[in-house]
Amino acid sequence: RLDRTLHALRRAVPRRLRAAAMHTAARWIIERQENDGCWGGIQPPAVYSIIALHLLGYDLNHPVMRAGLESLDRFAVWREDGARMVEACQSPVWDTCLATIALADAGLPADHPQLVKAADWMLGEQIVRPGDWSVRRPQLPPGGWAFEFHNDNYPDIDDTAEVVLALRRVKHHDPERLDNAIGRGVRWNLGMQSRNGAWGAFDVDNTSPFPNRLPFCDFGEVIDPPSADVTAHVVEMLAVEGLAHDPRTRRAVQWLLAEQEPDGSWFGRWGVNYLYGTGSVVPALTAAGLPGSHPAIRRAVAWLESVQNDDGGWGEDLRSYRHAREWAGRGTSTASQTAWALMALLAAGERESRAVERGVEWLAATQREDGSWDEPYFTGTGFPWDFSINYHLYRQVFPLTALGRYVHGEPFAARPAAASARA
Repeated sequence: RLDRTLHALRRAVPRRLRAAAMHTAARWIIERQENDGCWGGIQPPAVYSIIALHLLGYDLNHPVMRAGLESLDRFAVWREDGARMVEACQSPVWDTCLATIALADAGLPADHPQLVKAADWMLGEQIVRPGDWSVRRPQLPPGGWAFEFHNDNYPDIDDTAEVVLALRRVKHHDPERLDNAIGRGVRWNLGMQSRNGAWGAFDVDNTSPFPNRLPFCDFGEVIDPPSADVTAHVVEMLAVEGLAHDPRTRRAVQWLLAEQEPDGSWFGRWGVNYLYGTGSVVPALTAAGLPGSHPAIRRAVAWLESVQNDDGGWGEDLRSYRHAREWAGRGTSTASQTAWALMALLAAGERESRAVERGVEWLAATQREDGSWDEPYFTGTGFPWDFSINYHLYRQVFPLTALGRYVHGEPFAARPAAASARA
């Protein structure tokens, strides 16, 4: 009905007005082209932007079009047989902060040159100019990090939280620079909190159902409502920064508790699926001060124990996004999903449990000689069910994090919280 109405109105719109509207749309697209020629740092919006501009009359030799086409080459991966695949996205910031956390939690000294080098790179990637998020937060100073190499218009809350958690694990030669960057990131994340106390990935209160009714919105997510996994990562970050008792953190904790599924799990928006959500939320809740005996944590532990595979690992099929009753927490064991379950159980105080012992044994038994794990399955999520991601580092960083915490204990457990004045 909406589509028919819009097509009927189209005939009534004067050509001059339509031309002005299309010119405005083209200007909006061009203004958001990144310095590397791409849009949004990922391949799909680059492709759509090039198509849109070409339909609006831009020649392929136009500088904007040439830069856009050249940017697509950076997503090409050459296979051994000579064929070329095109990646949908690349995740350097996300990979670097998770790798830093994994290495630190595995026992690498905080001043190790590789950790300091990673911190230097992350510090250089902080975005200090406003993006489209400032439409809803015009007075909020910038300070977030993006997922990609070049995406200054769209830093995200999840990456920012994890980068702060990574930087806090590094003993940097310029602590003032480190603290200033962390302070900007924490303030930006706090400023992006939605009204319900939780966080989405890119925007504030982005919950309108209207975009989903548009006729062309037939693939993936078009809005960015708060999610349990992103909110959990922010809560964990705030707890490490000494803000566990801040009213904003407590509101987020209450939201997380209210979002727990009846079976004890949490939904995973950006990872597959209930194992990812639960593996994110439980460590955040305990970091924020909830004891392992809290009823919500006990329900999560019971659920994780109930879905452990006979081989000792954990796995979850992508079909859990469509058929949760049959597939939530169910699937072939994978290294990353086993690690998420272990991270939750360890945070809940279950280190001596048989479930943890069996999970650690599974990781040890399936590790390859080169130190990695085989993981052909997709355990990352772009759009639930519609767009799944096989992160090539997940099979290393999450098992290493889980095993490191099994050996060395929970991170930050024995250190005083940082001063909350920064926020």
